[in-house]
Amino acid sequence: MNPIIIFQNVAHEGPGYLGDFLTELSIPWLIVNTDDIKALPTSILSYSGVVLMGGPMSVNDDLPWIAPVLNLIREAYGADIPLLGHCLGGQLISSALGAQVMQNTIKEIGWGEVSVSQNEVAKHWFGDIESFISFHWHGETFSLPQGATILLACPYCQNQPYSIDKH
Repeated sequence: MNPIIIFQNVAHEGPGYLGDFLTELSIPWLIVNTDDIKALPTSILSYSGVVLMGGPMSVNDDLPWIAPVLNLIREAYGADIPLLGHCLGGQLISSALGAQVMQNTIKEIGWGEVSVSQNEVAKHWFGDIESFISFHWHGETFSLPQGATILLACPYCQNQPYSIDKH
């Protein structure tokens, strides 16, 4: 099996339990720090999955690694390589797939209730759970990429996690 590549945008925000889970299942994985532009792969085709971690920056910031990472996301999506994005990672996937990332009406920081969307895709991910308390730390929101199904929402930010097929 080809390794899963994890793009890390901030040194102290690593894969955490995801890394433990992959290791326990003997799934090979590696971390690439996006600040090291020379470490970014030129193609994503030799990976079996792509994970994009969070960070305090915006997909709209003028950072040298954003355009190459957006291209790698588009390549992965076109090749049907699974994508998983957390926070900024979700914004990067949204942007790469043609959605807009913009300022939210308020910064959402702290613990708050999220509601599970009433659709079959959300039910697949969350079962019978209707809502739960989640930690939020974001000032931006995004429109949904074409074909996306929203999974969770809250009063201050309607578009949060989403799914597109297996991504």
